[in-house]
Amino acid sequence: MSNPETGTIGVVGLGNMGLGMARTLLRDGFSVIGFDVSMECQAKAAASGVTIVAGLSELFAACPTIILSLPTANHVRKVLGSDEGLGGREIDPRLVIDTTTSEPDVTRKLDAMLRMQGHILIDAPVSGGPAGANSGNLTMMVGGGDADVARAMPVLSSLGGKITHVGPVGAGHAVKIVNNMLVASHLLTMSEAVRLGNAAGVTTENLIAALNAGSGRSAISEVNYPKWVMNGAFDSGFTMGLMRKDVRLAMALARDKKVAMPVSELAGQIWAASEELLSDNADFNRITECDPAHKGAKS
Repeated sequence: MSNPETGTIGVVGLGNMGLGMARTLLRDGFSVIGFDVSMECQAKAAASGVTIVAGLSELFAACPTIILSLPTANHVRKVLGSDEGLGGREIDPRLVIDTTTSEPDVTRKLDAMLRMQGHILIDAPVSGGPAGANSGNLTMMVGGGDADVARAMPVLSSLGGKITHVGPVGAGHAVKIVNNMLVASHLLTMSEAVRLGNAAGVTTENLIAALNAGSGRSAISEVNYPKWVMNGAFDSGFTMGLMRKDVRLAMALARDKKVAMPVSELAGQIWAASEELLSDNADFNRITECDPAHKGAKS
């Protein structure tokens, strides 16, 4: 059934996150049409009840509200800004919610172009992984005008457990880049803390329990270590390749804005060097197994 406020929702990108969001929307009573270039992703989405279309033109025509869940800003640019994309079509105004971890300046340029045609773009990158996408408990960092965000709220409320409007268009993507830079850095500092504690005779379990009761705690100590690291699961659904990409985005943003980040820059170098040991498909929590003091070795 189509929601009268949003109409049918089109989801472009049906990977782990996009499919999870599509499932949540279906569960909440929205009509969902999906598109992905991968036949495997299309099949999984169809099995979950998503109506699959053959191309973007069909999705754009049928869906007043469009969600993007794509790998990079270049993919977003192609879907929205190319001659074959939304910006190249004569079509009634659409609301576009971009959940991609993208680049703020790219988002602002696309917004300016689309707004001339009557379309609305808000950036709402997400944190919480596939589990959050499937349960509707994502953390969403939203950039856009007040009225535009209010219009998108029925969809955002379905997908997100924590929704923070952080500023105008592009602000959401800026915050997400900062967030993931912190996560990347915290994983490295936490792995160093564990090595130091172990060397001083404290078990990882006791160290984590004490840190989580003190001021040194973080999401990495409270969630990542117990859920994915200490038990050897390493199945968070977020990969080394994706985090390395996000760290590169943070480094590029810092250079572009001329912001000195010596500590984060060192973290970025460690993440870049990890490519020699950990494949892009490995779980991103595997970085905790790397000992930067011994290149190419696991701690």
